[in-house]
Amino acid sequence: MVNDASRPVDGIITPDGLQWTSAEPLGYGRTYTVTVASRDVGGVRSTQSRTFTTVQPANQTMVYLTTTGGDAFTEGGRYGVGTVVVARFDEAIGDRLAAERHLSVTTNPPVTGAWHWLDDQNAHWRPAQYYRPGTRVTVEATIYGVAVGEGLYGQQDSRVSLLIGDAHISIADDTTKQVSVYDNGRLVRTMPTSMGMGGTERIAGSTISFWTQPGVYTVMGTANPVVMDSSSYGLPINSRLGYKESINYATRISTDGVYLHQLDATTWAQGNTNVSHGCLNLNAENARWFYDFSVPGDVVEVINTGGDPLQVWQNGDWSVPWERWVSGSALQ
Repeated sequence: MVNDASRPVDGIITPDGLQWTSAEPLGYGRTYTVTVASRDVGGVRSTQSRTFTTVQPANQTMVYLTTTGGDAFTEGGRYGVGTVVVARFDEAIGDRLAAERHLSVTTNPPVTGAWHWLDDQNAHWRPAQYYRPGTRVTVEATIYGVAVGEGLYGQQDSRVSLLIGDAHISIADDTTKQVSVYDNGRLVRTMPTSMGMGGTERIAGSTISFWTQPGVYTVMGTANPVVMDSSSYGLPINSRLGYKESINYATRISTDGVYLHQLDATTWAQGNTNVSHGCLNLNAENARWFYDFSVPGDVVEVINTGGDPLQVWQNGDWSVPWERWVSGSALQ
């Protein structure tokens, strides 16, 4: 086989000589010529040639393998026991089944896991239970050449391997107003906190909640400092409860802006009174310690608070019961 630039295409022939397969992906919209030389049982030789052209997609899509924080996984990087794999397509997928058949996660040791589609561009994968520390995880998206609906084809394959590190699980209990931090099952720190003050406010037709929602979060990333702006979720800066300020040692746990972070102004309330807009306030020492301790995928469970339960789109993948999680797979 040669392509339209006369470059030979590597291939493999089966031991019986009856089948030949290219050993490399063929290009989109390219013309190839296959020449077959054969000899029949009588020793007569013949040569045949055929030319064909590969499909030219109307559109192509890339898939990015990221954390729930939107960051690309670092090859060989170390992540938390609650790590969720995100396959993010840059185009809407018309055939989720075809796409998911070419998404895979393998682990050592093996674990039971499943994909769950949040929408037509984002599929999340997690195991039924938290990973065991030391688990090796390999994620592959072999979508090149795959038709995924409405003239859309995969643009490029993606692959990454990562390692699950120590089991960092924190329990934020609104009854005690304490965050208990466990490292591989051992309590290593207890941090007084002030969580969401509770209640709601109606602003410009939208209801804004001031609860720290109950559920299982994971660490998405860290920033020092981060600028927190209430207008980003619909609360004007100049309103009664509005704000915009630079915050130190902030560890993010939700897509809509919940952090564990330093706030010296509420030190008096930490451990006894909820006064925040939804974040978990900590003193300077604890906020810095937690910032240094955390890696993406670490688990933060918030319990005994009011408000609506954490939703999957808010980084609440682990708050979805396993049976419902599995039902979000296109393979079901």
